[in-house]
Amino acid sequence: MPADDELDPLDRWLSQQAPPLLPPSGTFELITKRARRRKIRKAVVSLASAAVVAAAVGIAVPVVKLNLTPTPTNASLASGASQKPTMGGLQSALGTGTKEPSPTRPTAAAPTSKTTNAGSTSSGYLPPDYVPSSVTWDSLTTGWVMGPAGTPGHCANANPDICTSIARTDDGGQTWQGVPAPDTGGPMAATGVTGLRFLNATDGWAFGPELWATDDGGKHWHQVNTGGYAVTDLETVNGRGYALFGDCAPPGGSTGDTIANCTHYTLKTATAGSDTWTPVGGVPVNLDLGPTEPTSAVIELVGGTPAEPATGYLVAPDGTLYAGPLDGTAWHKVVKLPCSPGVSAKDGLPQDLLLASAGTTSAGASRLAMLCVQPADGGTAVYLSADGGSTWTAQTSVSPKATASLGAPQSLTTLPNGTLILATTPDSGAPSGGMYLLSPGASSWQAASLSASSGKTYGFTYVGMTSATQGVALGGNPDLHAIWMTTDGGQTWQVRPIQS
Repeated sequence: MPADDELDPLDRWLSQQAPPLLPPSGTFELITKRARRRKIRKAVVSLASAAVVAAAVGIAVPVVKLNLTPTPTNASLASGASQKPTMGGLQSALGTGTKEPSPTRPTAAAPTSKTTNAGSTSSGYLPPDYVPSSVTWDSLTTGWVMGPAGTPGHCANANPDICTSIARTDDGGQTWQGVPAPDTGGPMAATGVTGLRFLNATDGWAFGPELWATDDGGKHWHQVNTGGYAVTDLETVNGRGYALFGDCAPPGGSTGDTIANCTHYTLKTATAGSDTWTPVGGVPVNLDLGPTEPTSAVIELVGGTPAEPATGYLVAPDGTLYAGPLDGTAWHKVVKLPCSPGVSAKDGLPQDLLLASAGTTSAGASRLAMLCVQPADGGTAVYLSADGGSTWTAQTSVSPKATASLGAPQSLTTLPNGTLILATTPDSGAPSGGMYLLSPGASSWQAASLSASSGKTYGFTYVGMTSATQGVALGGNPDLHAIWMTTDGGQTWQVRPIQS
């Protein structure tokens, strides 16, 4: 063998033991993350396959259709329907589905602490038989609807008979997807939520009679302690929510409807992200008509833009109008109105008085419109105010009895030009109900045009405008599982199905 010095340089280099090169910094962490991702993808595929099987089973099970009547009961609409616009188990995730037989759902947490619920259903899931009962819009394109869906008695909720579900649209109602809903419903079937309001893309509330809040766009909800009171109405503007807290315990303490039959009301406010609701200054607490006499009240918030200062209005049970700025400061008494709200409907809102804002005058004063369902002459009269509710003028050119013949008034809204839009449900004088417009100075209401595919309308329970041309309505044929929308200022209305 030759000596080492007889080897050429290349041979000597190859015969040496070379130390291994170290990998770049972070390589092992990257490998670990990728391994985790592979496991997650595998789990997602397994879950998706299970969801397909579950869906196939669900199709084979007969589904009970939900009926939406002009005055739905609290139990059938996750305890009711909202009238203003302006969502462990499938339900706590993304809407309501068939209740899973194997897992045991935990007992609903007491509302004394900030508890959240989130779910595990695949994104976009929407349950069958969707019947929208409340709607809220954050912009012309983004909105949410809430209502019952699925088969009562089989819903994945604390109370399986309460089938609350929420759906969201980001394209103006063209398409919808399921989003998390509050896991409502304790031991009483009359508990739950009926209304939905989002203040912005992150902060929102579900209410009526319970109160739930979200600060992450509805991904998680937690129940707010109301001290035993029912929240019958809630509106949002300028970073705040304003709500009516009602004493709605049925006479004798028996179980029953806990959003209607209220005897006392207190107006409270809270800032976005806060669970502390405090009485609004200047408005008496426990507003009523008597210690035990059932009654109702309603709030209306207007403005919030540079062209229209934000102002709030409250109609008390005795017909007294209160108003004030929407910044948490005190309100004041304005005037006694020509009519009072009367006993509440099943959704907790008045049956005898409808109030709507109608923009502002050139001097900056709020214009308001009011429809009195049972004035002294026995008809349905229209009143207008151009000074923030201080004075009211009856629109005498419109026959009260002719207005009453349109059906039972349910919801009133306005256009910037002063046109009123009225939603009605059937009654003895009008077997169909519908949508009607009243132009400024006109002497009669004109029926809006409904899409030909709608079938029997069954009337409408809510109407609201998000702009001078775009609006939304609830009600109509419940078999459509849809909302109604207009893009021409209420002249024509088209069906927008929620089921995808």
